[in-house]
Amino acid sequence: MTVRIATFNAENLFRRPRVFALKDQAARREILEDFATLVSVLDHETYTAGDKETITGILEKHDVHNSQSRTRPFVVNETRGGAKLFKVKRGGAIEIVAEGRPDWVGWAEMVRDDLNWEAVQNTGRLIAEVDADILLTVEVEDRLALDRFNEQVLKDQMGARHYPFNMLIDGNDSRGIDVGLFSRRPINCIHSHIFDTASGRTIFSRDCPEYEIELPDGKALWLLGNHFKSKGFGNAAESADKRKRQAERVRTIYEAALKRSARVVVAGDLNDTPDSEPVELLLSAGLQDAMSHSSYTGAPGTFGTGQSLKQKIDYLFFSPDLFDRVQAVDVERRGIWAPHTFKSFETVTSKATQASDHGALFADLEL
Repeated sequence: MTVRIATFNAENLFRRPRVFALKDQAARREILEDFATLVSVLDHETYTAGDKETITGILEKHDVHNSQSRTRPFVVNETRGGAKLFKVKRGGAIEIVAEGRPDWVGWAEMVRDDLNWEAVQNTGRLIAEVDADILLTVEVEDRLALDRFNEQVLKDQMGARHYPFNMLIDGNDSRGIDVGLFSRRPINCIHSHIFDTASGRTIFSRDCPEYEIELPDGKALWLLGNHFKSKGFGNAAESADKRKRQAERVRTIYEAALKRSARVVVAGDLNDTPDSEPVELLLSAGLQDAMSHSSYTGAPGTFGTGQSLKQKIDYLFFSPDLFDRVQAVDVERRGIWAPHTFKSFETVTSKATQASDHGALFADLEL
């Protein structure tokens, strides 16, 4: 029996943080870095004078304290009637009134906007075209979004085969971009790794969920889903080090999974290229890259135009037993808007209407 396994960074299904829609990459990077700084400082047990100055500066810079603002990229949610982080004085100046994390109840979160409906439909069109039996979904909002997309877009709008099973565990990313799963086979067990730490720090930016999936022959397939730390913001050296720690931990999880089953898949957006240390760590564990299979003859990348290995950041890695069963590998790119490189779906007419700037990587295996 042929089983199709795929990974796709959907860049959210219905709603996406407003900041990601900015065309100015420098502005987007600055906002993401400011948000990360704010979230980090807000977690301090005690706010020093410097902490309060940092918090105030970020809130004022992005108009976060203005509840009427239609452009602020993130907000601070405070429980109504509860202890507050700040107050706005007459004239609009901010005063931080909390003395530390225990003194107020609330959190910072990104403001989200609805995605363009054409983009939502094109995401559904791409998923329907791939028609995978097991599809790892990267950058999706939550499990209910998966369920609604399955029923309302794939089934009702596309008239496509929908998925009897879907699952997502909220991860560590406060922006609400998580790793989930669509499956036509039963999901029998899930292990989450959101609490894994190294040197007191959380390892995974989102999670590395392990899904045990029951195959038609009754044997188990273990899929390890990933979305490594991006290169989009933050210190480059620190980001690279975090991706390395993530790869080291995934390797350990993979080796443990092999003791349970010879059928193990490591998949997702690793935000790094084939020659990078994190990817080499996984390959040296015996995993094999689907795109290295002799059946694959397409462009080398999975992101953007995909014409360069520098654009290869999405992966399907198979354990040796599974790689021997691979029959065909391909990348569905028609959801991307790249008019000077390849033909997109006719309904993809701009970056605003593209399904994602990632292709969907898939492989057919005879099991």
